[in-house]
Amino acid sequence: MAGYKPKVISLTKRPGHSFGFYLRVEYAVDGHLVRCLEMGGPAELAGMKDGDRILRVNGTFVDGLPHSEVVDMIRNSGATVTFHILEEASYEQAKATGVNLSDPQSTPVANGGAKPALKPKLCYLVKSSSGYEFSIRSVKGEQGLFMTEVTRGGVADRAGVSVHDRLVELNGENVEGSTHDQVVDKIKLAGGSSIMFLLVDEETDRHFQNKHMKIGAWLATAKYLPRKPRIIQLTKGPDGYGFLLKEEMKHQTGKAICHFIKDLDRGSPADKAGVKEMDRLVAVDGKEVDRCSHEQVVDKIRQSGNKCCLLVVDKDTDQMYKQGQVSPIVFLEENVSSSPPSYREALNLPAPVKPSTPVQSREEELKPKLCKMQKASTGYGFHLNGIQGVCGNHIKEVVKGGVADRADLEDDDIVVEVNGVNVERSSHDEVVEMIRSSGSSLELLVASESVYDQLQAKGVTITRLLLGETSYAQVHTADTPKEEERHEEARPETPTEAARERTPSSSSEESADERL
Repeated sequence: MAGYKPKVISLTKRPGHSFGFYLRVEYAVDGHLVRCLEMGGPAELAGMKDGDRILRVNGTFVDGLPHSEVVDMIRNSGATVTFHILEEASYEQAKATGVNLSDPQSTPVANGGAKPALKPKLCYLVKSSSGYEFSIRSVKGEQGLFMTEVTRGGVADRAGVSVHDRLVELNGENVEGSTHDQVVDKIKLAGGSSIMFLLVDEETDRHFQNKHMKIGAWLATAKYLPRKPRIIQLTKGPDGYGFLLKEEMKHQTGKAICHFIKDLDRGSPADKAGVKEMDRLVAVDGKEVDRCSHEQVVDKIRQSGNKCCLLVVDKDTDQMYKQGQVSPIVFLEENVSSSPPSYREALNLPAPVKPSTPVQSREEELKPKLCKMQKASTGYGFHLNGIQGVCGNHIKEVVKGGVADRADLEDDDIVVEVNGVNVERSSHDEVVEMIRSSGSSLELLVASESVYDQLQAKGVTITRLLLGETSYAQVHTADTPKEEERHEEARPETPTEAARERTPSSSSEESADERL
């Protein structure tokens, strides 16, 4: 395989998220193709390109395997997967000249290869009688502050701090632009007997700089933290799981909702699995529930059927993570106790059961939505999905509580206009570029699949004229408070209606398309 050097790309996804690309097989085209890369997703940031071919998954040669088997291998790999990738032109030339792409003697070009993914680290230091037992230094000509004089076996050393680590955050506050004296003062003024650092070692720092990626606590490893969230696997008993949920607004700011376990039944499945009274519920089946209402969390548990996985924290662990202003969800990435469902298993997961809407109501709501948004620091909170080179784009992975969610965007909404321009005949790349160039504000005219299909069948052109004067979603920003929910208690129950089974879809009978 001389002259054909695949790249080795290792991807890590956050719980509840994807690797950020579609895996496709296409009619009359060889190989497993990378398509529809998400802007800023793990795949794009790692250097994957549209049209790349996947040769190996976790070291197994897959070029000749059926599409469904490759999808299963990726989904079953968990939160981290390693690919051998060959770019499109080289792949096609290799195929044309009969090169054996499975030749193990080839030398791959690694972007980190089979090594563990490079991550910043969270370090929690509890002061002893000798202090924190480290010093901070600045280097002339270099930006940033670095750890030095870390006492072997001391507080900082035991917390995972190493000499030459660069300091990124102190108690959740970015200090990359602060002076030495300012950081020293911040440590002194922090008070209490503990501090939380976000640090990067030299190799990780170079990696993120080369990728032009911002370093944040959401990317960090939590393996050095002394207190651990708990992953609870529950199987429902005859009387349910055996607990109630209590809802509280976080810090009375309205920015997040906290859900606590209470009234735990002795001997119940929750009690036996290790759930404790007043544990805070962080996630259900890998999806974070901060910003979800009480009813939404109960629905998530119901939709899990007879088994669900909870991520919970006790008071001390919760306080530690809050000190670093980071969610305990980062713990799941490295500590998922079981692989996610395979492709075939995922097809049979119960779909959400929605109450039926009267016919008259459906007729009255036969109109699109105009969603106006102001970009937050984390973006708009949705993904735009489509097939490269094919018209038609729809909304996916709307982040609960995010800007798009509050603007009433929903998964599977079809995008009709971007900032007043009709995009029904525009390609995925064209619409992505329009959104990118829109600056900090964005207006999307969208319609649900049902509304879109019905209007198309009636021959009605979808425009803003269908909205009337007041039928549109208001501008939503990252700071727009949600209406405060009432504190309620509800025991999760099994839905009474039979859940529909999901069926796979593809762009045509001659191609297969899976989101990964």
